[in-house]
Amino acid sequence: MSQQEFLETVMKEREYLDMKASAAFVRAQAGFGAALKTSTNPHFRSRYADLSACIEAVIDSLHKNGFALMQKTHECENGVAIETIFIHESGEQISGGIFRVPAGKQDPQGYASALTYARRNSLMAASGIAPEDDDGNAASKLKPAEKKMQIPANVGGQDYFDKCDEQERALILDFAMKIEGAETDQATFDAYTKAKQTLDTEQQTALWSKVSSQKRTAIKNIGQAKNAEKNTWTDVAQCDGKDAGSK
Repeated sequence: MSQQEFLETVMKEREYLDMKASAAFVRAQAGFGAALKTSTNPHFRSRYADLSACIEAVIDSLHKNGFALMQKTHECENGVAIETIFIHESGEQISGGIFRVPAGKQDPQGYASALTYARRNSLMAASGIAPEDDDGNAASKLKPAEKKMQIPANVGGQDYFDKCDEQERALILDFAMKIEGAETDQATFDAYTKAKQTLDTEQQTALWSKVSSQKRTAIKNIGQAKNAEKNTWTDVAQCDGKDAGSK
């Protein structure tokens, strides 16, 4: 066998193994479940899917289809970086890419919290699963139109965040990252409004301390515009009522 023939044979075998691993992952993903919100955070009065729930949602189907799960750490300044890798029994690997999370506090607890958050979200992203959604229930209990949009002062926000446990920090950082990841001012405002549906005043203040000044400005501007618009409509209604009564 010539060197060229040997290389072609190796390439064909590699392509076969790639296809085999890909087909196996498709079968595995078909058996994935939702990451159930089985843990309760008493501070946020909400349920969430912790790391063990995310692993439980995929691990059995992965094993049945010949995959091992590995989450590899990478160097990351002021935070953690996690790469979720599915290793097939053929020797092929499927990577979900590197997911980076800044540490909320530069101490062991801060890094441990960031690591747990990164592992959970990296696994969900690589697997294509999502936590069981209960946002509809939370939204149905709120009547945002009855109150003006209030922006919390950033007083004590970092202090409150420092006192939070790992679960609280993960949730606050989750909301902060969604706000920071919004591509438009309106999307930023919408992400913050959604966070307010879950957080109380102190928790909103902790969240505010994790949001960049650019995003804060966008939220304030749209919030003030909406408040002004509401007042304008109220004034018009009152004027119309007076005009109607005077005729």
